[in-house]
Amino acid sequence: MNLLPRTLNMQLVAVTAAAVLLSNLAVVGWFELTSERQAEIALIDRVVDRATSTAALMGAIPDSSRKTAAETLSTGAMDFVLRKGKSAPWPMQADERQLAAQIRAELPAAQGKYPIYANLHRRPDAFQFGIPITADSQVIATFHRQVSTPWQVEALAAALGAILAASLAAAYIARRVTRPLAELTNAASTLARGGNAPRLSESGPQDVREAARAFNAMTDEVRHTLESQRQLLSAVGHDLRTPITAMRISLEFIDDPELRDGLQNNLKELQELTEAVLSAARGTGGEVKRNIDLSALLESLCADMDDLGEQVRFAPNEKPAPLVCRPNEIRRAVRNLVSNALAYGREAEVRLSRQDGAYEIVVEDAGPGIPDADQLRVFEPFVRLESSRNEATGGTGLGLTLVKAIAEGHGGFVKLENRSEGGLRARLSLPREAASA
Repeated sequence: MNLLPRTLNMQLVAVTAAAVLLSNLAVVGWFELTSERQAEIALIDRVVDRATSTAALMGAIPDSSRKTAAETLSTGAMDFVLRKGKSAPWPMQADERQLAAQIRAELPAAQGKYPIYANLHRRPDAFQFGIPITADSQVIATFHRQVSTPWQVEALAAALGAILAASLAAAYIARRVTRPLAELTNAASTLARGGNAPRLSESGPQDVREAARAFNAMTDEVRHTLESQRQLLSAVGHDLRTPITAMRISLEFIDDPELRDGLQNNLKELQELTEAVLSAARGTGGEVKRNIDLSALLESLCADMDDLGEQVRFAPNEKPAPLVCRPNEIRRAVRNLVSNALAYGREAEVRLSRQDGAYEIVVEDAGPGIPDADQLRVFEPFVRLESSRNEATGGTGLGLTLVKAIAEGHGGFVKLENRSEGGLRARLSLPREAASA
């Protein structure tokens, strides 16, 4: 399971916060291993020095005054208690024996010959020293550790502050990076749907600027290529009309009826191909998008074809289907699908359904269908599946190509599938855009 956030912005903030947290933990660990130990050693040295000085002072004053002196020298952090009788030494660890030797070296010779002990580990809240004054008396120096905020709490507070500051800085940097990337994503999506992608602002970090610059160059090249293709197809289509017209006139002077009819059929097919090329050249360009009722458009188209004697059925919708689109292109695409259904299935059924965020136009026929392996190939220009479609039906092989171009130009898609009960089903999906008021 991926625990990282999905957006680049939040991932950068999360990674930065994690890095700051780990660095603070490393600092705390280092402090725990070194700084705190050094501070403890320095504290013990100061306490030993004071305890030794106090024991030497008490050894120099009369016995009757020592108890009073011990009480007077005691503070909240360090207490001095006078104890009578010989001490019973207990086992000491290596560092305690080292401190006992240090105390002995600092005491007067008369006091240093008696047993000395240090207690550093037996009480977590304090440590003690037993320093002799005479053979049968000693002073017990007890240092009480000050109650302070645990270092874990302090480290946690420091880490939270550092994480907050670093996260704010990371959010600022992430916004500078992700905002151009979001613009790039939106522009690429618009271009993929066939729209006119805006030019991107070449700002932000160098890598993002270079990506925006490359995208702008690619967009310009795509626009130039598409426009060149449209102009070429349009020029070819228009130029073919003149010789076709001239040949039609010339055919009137041919006396052989059979030859004249054959040539007229060839010219008719060439004329249809020319008109299809011109339609493909117009493609998805030129028309301005506007708000329409898709259900009403389909009902009107099916009614017009029914008036011409075609077997077209449309299931009307009670609710309107608002859509911002290029209506003439949508009409042309649906007409091509219905014409195919009529040509190969003799009848067509059209219906409109609402999917998640899209409208789906379904056109069904009762024809022979299309082999699964060829259902994508039929969208290529000039492809006709004569093995499954009767050649007498005609066609130029550009109808479905134009449908695919129109669908993708609106950000949708077209898909063919064979019906289980026989025939072909065409699905034209168009994303719903917010209709203008």
